[in-house]
Amino acid sequence: MCLAVPGKIIKREADEAVVDLHGSQIAVSAALVPDAGLGDWVLIHAGFAIQQLSCTDAEETFAVLEDIRRLEQA
Repeated sequence: MCLAVPGKIIKREADEAVVDLHGSQIAVSAALVPDAGLGDWVLIHAGFAIQQLSCTDAEETFAVLEDIRRLEQA
């Protein structure tokens, strides 16, 4: 199974970006999302930003991931 997670772009230079993943910052390739800029949400998979997301979509994804985490702890 593959999993992609939302991240918020906090730095962008050409095709490289730094995204915030709930407090963790990672460098990713942003070549696949040329219109995404600072403050935008993107979906991250295997070191690539693969799709731009709305803030609502990002929040819904985090809620689902939190639900999964809770179920695993039960």
